[in-house]
Amino acid sequence: MGSTGMLNNSTMICAPLMAQSVEQIVKDMHQAKAEGAQVVEIRLDHIKNFQPHRDIQIILKNRVLPVIIVYRPKSEGGQYEGDEHSRLEALHLATEMGADYVDFELKVASDLIREQKMKNGSATKFIVSCHINGMTSSDEELNNLAASMRATGADIIKMAANVTDITEIARIFHLLSHCKVPIIAYSAGERGLISQLLCPKFGGFLAYGSIEGNSIPGMPSLYSVIHTYKLGYLNSETKVFGLVSKPVRHSKGPLLHNPIFRHENFNGVYVPMFVDNLREFFNIYSSHDFPGFSVGFPYKEAVVEFCDEVHLLAESIGAVNTIVRRPCDGKLIGYNTDCEAAITAIEDALKEKRCTGNEVSLGSPISGKLFVLVGAGGAGRALAFGAKSRGAQIVIFDIDFGRAKSLACAVSGEARPYEEVVNFQPEKGSILANATPLGMHPNTDQRIPVAEATLGDYELVFDAVYTPKKTRLLKDAEAAGAIIVSGVEMFLRQAIGQFNLFTGREAPKELMRKIIMAEF
Repeated sequence: MGSTGMLNNSTMICAPLMAQSVEQIVKDMHQAKAEGAQVVEIRLDHIKNFQPHRDIQIILKNRVLPVIIVYRPKSEGGQYEGDEHSRLEALHLATEMGADYVDFELKVASDLIREQKMKNGSATKFIVSCHINGMTSSDEELNNLAASMRATGADIIKMAANVTDITEIARIFHLLSHCKVPIIAYSAGERGLISQLLCPKFGGFLAYGSIEGNSIPGMPSLYSVIHTYKLGYLNSETKVFGLVSKPVRHSKGPLLHNPIFRHENFNGVYVPMFVDNLREFFNIYSSHDFPGFSVGFPYKEAVVEFCDEVHLLAESIGAVNTIVRRPCDGKLIGYNTDCEAAITAIEDALKEKRCTGNEVSLGSPISGKLFVLVGAGGAGRALAFGAKSRGAQIVIFDIDFGRAKSLACAVSGEARPYEEVVNFQPEKGSILANATPLGMHPNTDQRIPVAEATLGDYELVFDAVYTPKKTRLLKDAEAAGAIIVSGVEMFLRQAIGQFNLFTGREAPKELMRKIIMAEF
């Protein structure tokens, strides 16, 4: 793989600026430069009481970065609702005043660009843009659209799409890779995020990022594209790993895996992948450019079906949280790093407490204990099989009683109806584990309905939720005197296992711990 010690691509990082006053735009330009942007996109249609001659002159006179001038009408997704002739005159004026780039919509571009090039002979580059509702067109149709955009005389073409499924983004990647002129192509929104994060790999002209304090829906921040994802270091050889989940916004995986890839000089990037249909996803993203995936809620059980082979532990659990594409034949191999991650986190917390109390314990401190598990999904199955392997007595609650019974049968445990958890009286010294998403950000006021009066009967309470680090359940359990273990510990340990599988290298455990603890 290519070296990651130096910048690897020519993609520029662009900050869109949408302030309502020219004075604020100038301030935002300076902020964008300080945050690492290489170019800014000025949206004239957002400026209140816009006066073209005065305002464009102020913007260009005070620019500290190359400027893209955009004046978008409402019909094209912008704010401008006035006379079309006045709008186009403002764009002509920006060209005459020496704007670095001027953006024209496809429907007006051809004659205007030809006229401007003949009239001025300036150094201004012309961007021709087109908005696409979805990416249902074939690769051939998109290539034809790109050709018609090039025919206007465009220096750069731009396609912005609204995708409804992550699989549609593959067409964007194909377009980026095969276009014969510089191209900007992306989709906004959670499903479209990888189109923005991976455009340097596929040859995109620009990648967008919003400045701090001015977040833009569906767009990553400048900080994340520069510091978290390190887009400047991506190239065509970069391997793409990611979290397959729904939703993905909560994931801390990119904050951990990406700096470790960089530290280890491994040419990879880890991105969130909002997936609606597993079958279509794995059919489309089937190349060796995508050699590994983490699997999150709600897919850890369902994804087993799409693995060509499943590691023995994952097969017995019936849940996969890590998939690796075997280099020699491209087959998908499923693993489970959740099981040992969760159980060793619980064991180590119990051992630490006993060491401070001068207790000596042989074997697992879970052995023989009552292990009360709430949630029988993918994470719950990993916890149940881990507890069984340590000799615990397992009681399982799940909102789907059939699922609880199925898991209880697999681990020689007992299933109870979910409604009974509120009145369940554990024996002293038991362990309680939450494997549901209750309490996950943003619903941090929620928790599993365990009676507060019984929390003190548990020696230890574990919560698989890791955002926030200390959930409401853990706060209540700590107040009741129980040892608490955050899902952060499980997250860290399973990620260490994933790194080993993804790269074939030994993970730098202490550095990973340092990074993740700084993020929570």
